[in-house]
Amino acid sequence: MSDTFSIARLDAGDAGFPATLERLLDRGMATDQRIGGIVADIIADVRGRGDEAVLEYTRRFDPFPAEHMADLEVSRDQMQYALEQLPARQRQALEQAADRIRQYHERQGLQSWDYTEPDGSRYGQKVVPLQNAGIYVPGGKASYPSSMLMTAIPARVAGVGQIVAVVPTAYGPDGWLIFAAAALAGVDRLFTVGGAQAIAALAYGTASIPRVDKIVGPGNVFVTAAKKQVFGDVGIDMIAGPSELTIICDGETDPDWIALDLFSQAEHDEQAQSLLISPDAGFLDRVGQSIERLLPQMERADIIRQSLGDRGALIRVRDMEEAVNVSNTIAPEHLELSVADPDTLLQGITHAGAIFMGRYTPEALGDYCAGPSHVLPTSGSARFFSPLSVYDFQKRSSILYCSEEGADRLARIAEEIASDEHLQAHALSAACRYRDTGLT
Repeated sequence: MSDTFSIARLDAGDAGFPATLERLLDRGMATDQRIGGIVADIIADVRGRGDEAVLEYTRRFDPFPAEHMADLEVSRDQMQYALEQLPARQRQALEQAADRIRQYHERQGLQSWDYTEPDGSRYGQKVVPLQNAGIYVPGGKASYPSSMLMTAIPARVAGVGQIVAVVPTAYGPDGWLIFAAAALAGVDRLFTVGGAQAIAALAYGTASIPRVDKIVGPGNVFVTAAKKQVFGDVGIDMIAGPSELTIICDGETDPDWIALDLFSQAEHDEQAQSLLISPDAGFLDRVGQSIERLLPQMERADIIRQSLGDRGALIRVRDMEEAVNVSNTIAPEHLELSVADPDTLLQGITHAGAIFMGRYTPEALGDYCAGPSHVLPTSGSARFFSPLSVYDFQKRSSILYCSEEGADRLARIAEEIASDEHLQAHALSAACRYRDTGLT
């Protein structure tokens, strides 16, 4: 390995390990106040000037001399044309991935339900899809047609009325792939707008871009900051940070495979994080040697080198129980259980966005075609967020119907509790259903 690059070696048995791990995870990366200020100004500008502001920011941040908003919208016919013009090999891969993603998500979804009590009172839940959903598809260092499929297909399966997608301006073959993926996913409207300005436009609407009920999809730190700031005026799926992979390995998987798995996350960008946990110190050495030998052959070697050097680590643990404990502390976006018996380890995993079981399930398969959405919680938020799914595009209403007999019974309970809380009108509102309140 070069003199300027080394991947950290940590030992979970060291007294300072918890603090060292916390520094390595760096959970505060997406809270830069300077970025927050820039984003706040962009959002205010888009709210105030609408399309005009969106156009100006697009000209400033993307090399696209758009004169009108119409220049930034890709029609349904153009999406379909892009799909039809793809080489057969590319189209077949996208179609196969789309089919698998659709089949997986068709098994999800909440259903409306109710039950009736003996007195005739009825309670339940009504489940309906969102009317409008905004899909943010990232761009920048790479083009991600897979993200278009992984975000829009669950929305379409959920029955969303209108799917509006935004993506930073794309040119050439990469653009065609994005547009083709949008056609396959059933996107209704597509705009080549990115960054905080795209989030603001989706959140508040402009003359050209419809306001949506919820915004989903990953993006850079500006997109993440924008989603934080518009939350409350619009729903969001989660706060997404840089991509992460943690691998637990028993030392029996080919070290080259593990090195390439680590590379697959590191090549996303310099802030991505790839961690390997194993009780076998010799295996960690062999993986380090594989990294050294294979890295120069990678097209994105510079990005991988910085990512692994700044945020990667090879972590030695005492045993597999400790490996699981360290992983749960990390709460990774992606977790590979590259072991002989992954089901046994799975029982102890409490925090992970997606779990890849066994030696033959690299995270890369989940990125493209396995089926579950690859939009996952990052930065430790797997402790309380879940993967993007059909559930994100449905909302629930509680249903309450009291019969006269049921109201008589419940009103007595409600009156007592409301009186204890000194909320007179609440108590009387309940009481008048079963007795004369004495009010005149």
